[in-house]
Amino acid sequence: MNDAMTDRNECAMTMVETKSLDRKTFEMKACTVKRWKVGAAVSGMVLATVLTGCSKPVAPAATPEVVRGVRVDAATMQQVPDRVAVVGSVQAVESAALAAQVTGNVISVGAKEGDTVRSGQTLVTLDGAQYRADMDRAQAAVSASERAVAAAQSDSALAASTLQRYEILQERKSISPQEFDEVKTKAQSAGSRLELARAQAAEAKAAAASAGTMLGYTRLRAPFDGVVVARKADPGALATPGVPLLILDKTGRLQLNVAVDESLVGSVQTGASIPVSIDALAQDGGGGTMMAKVSRVVPAADAASHSFEVKLDLPTTAHLRSGMYGRAELLRGTRSALTIPVSAVVRRGSLQEVYVVGQNQLAGLRYITLGVAQGDRVEVLSGLTGGEAVVMSPGSADLDGKRIEVQR
Repeated sequence: MNDAMTDRNECAMTMVETKSLDRKTFEMKACTVKRWKVGAAVSGMVLATVLTGCSKPVAPAATPEVVRGVRVDAATMQQVPDRVAVVGSVQAVESAALAAQVTGNVISVGAKEGDTVRSGQTLVTLDGAQYRADMDRAQAAVSASERAVAAAQSDSALAASTLQRYEILQERKSISPQEFDEVKTKAQSAGSRLELARAQAAEAKAAAASAGTMLGYTRLRAPFDGVVVARKADPGALATPGVPLLILDKTGRLQLNVAVDESLVGSVQTGASIPVSIDALAQDGGGGTMMAKVSRVVPAADAASHSFEVKLDLPTTAHLRSGMYGRAELLRGTRSALTIPVSAVVRRGSLQEVYVVGQNQLAGLRYITLGVAQGDRVEVLSGLTGGEAVVMSPGSADLDGKRIEVQR
């Protein structure tokens, strides 16, 4: 550093003493060369120091910890059932949509979603003033026709008895033929009037029955014991024929209705047991997997999707509700799959891992993707290759990077 300062001073002195411009330039260049030499010397000292530090010996790597008595198994290919998942929804075996058969304003709705109802219970009442008036008129007509029948019966009975007396007089030649014919004609007319009165009475009764039926349509009753699953009308709404007001599910067992492609419907047989999973039940901790029985295969396919509807009877299970999403697994043969023991899988949240033992006997943690479990083994979709050894039942132990001594 002192040499450098001396060089700078010498350079400055030379510039002061030199009178010629060319000479001054030469001295400046000489000064620059001296500065470069000093810088190079300092850089060489720094580089030597760095190289001296790098030449220190590196500490040897630590020996891996040894874990003894570990059981391993190999990932192997095997034949597994080839299942195809089909989806559908849970529905009641019987369901009914209550709709009005006559037009009228809704007066009251006696049930809401989730209510349990009994067969015959009135659930919706419509305004029936017009139909009640029609019923009153029909009943009045029935009363009038009944009185007309009674009067016609009296007239017919009188005419018939009169005819009997005239028949006796005719046999005795006590009356003329004309008198007998007049009495006979009156008796026949009385009988005809009685038949007409009876016909009119029957018509009046039929009209009264029709009016009663129309009046009955203003009250919608539950067709069976069930649960209200949807309420689509409130008091004051206008009910029109065919528009549902309430939807009921019959109390009892439920079904899973799935759509099966036409290429798979041949593998579905009525009465067969099929595994079914209900995701909502699994989330509630109730176990979403169960066996269902094929109740019916609808013989006609959907024209748009070319699929057949299959109805599966579900076992009685707590928390199972109509409308839940479900999957059924149909068996269509077998296929080859890479499998490992279920006990080798380490689950951390949504991650699935295994400890793989390499040729150097060191265990390494590997993320994998799993498929369907088949007994005590589970299919591996990705992350492993055939023949690789995995640690059995590792539990919560951290084996990553440790040397494994396999239990014989």
